[in-house]
Amino acid sequence: MSIEKKLLAVKNTLPSHVDLVAVSKTKPVADLQEAYDTGQRIFGENKIQEMSQKWEVLPKDIEWHMIGHVQRNKVKYMAEYVSLIHGVDSFRLLKEINKQAVKHDRIIECLLQIHIAEEETKFGLDTNEVNEILNSSEFSDLKNIKIVGLMGMATFTDNRDQVRKEFKHLNTLFSTLNANMPDMKILSMGMSGDYQIAIEEGSTMVRIGSSIFGARNTH
Repeated sequence: MSIEKKLLAVKNTLPSHVDLVAVSKTKPVADLQEAYDTGQRIFGENKIQEMSQKWEVLPKDIEWHMIGHVQRNKVKYMAEYVSLIHGVDSFRLLKEINKQAVKHDRIIECLLQIHIAEEETKFGLDTNEVNEILNSSEFSDLKNIKIVGLMGMATFTDNRDQVRKEFKHLNTLFSTLNANMPDMKILSMGMSGDYQIAIEEGSTMVRIGSSIFGARNTH
């Protein structure tokens, strides 16, 4: 099946309030262009260097989302153009994003990554760390970043009840924060294998790669 057909099939399963991030990591520019020609405008990459190379050659109305773990020393390479950074998992990273955003006279939107999975390999903040960051005076001094929501990845398991429980936990935290922070509009949770559960539990943004582009290419 073509990328166009697979993309449209995925879009047909999404409610109108859910945004689709087409996860295009490791995929050639031609694949992204085909998805773009089908109407897709949001693409997610997990390596800044690869994302920057694609940004250089693809249409400029694409929204580039950094969905992988972010190293602070690489932020400068995407600060000029990145639309949303999903994986903000420390205050030090927030400060670096703010510093680089200032250089480009931009306000960069960010999602705080919350650790919800029962796996040590996943990155993320816990509830106490989130509250510490958001309530600190240092945070209020960061004028060139904007926290617009939360992101989380569920445990990689066939136990759908566990996945649902983890998404539910994230949505509860999101709702609590949203009551005091009206800019918090995005709840990014759900990937190819679990996005339907994520949507049922309140997700407003899903990150889908293999269902659109096929299995990931390994370098």
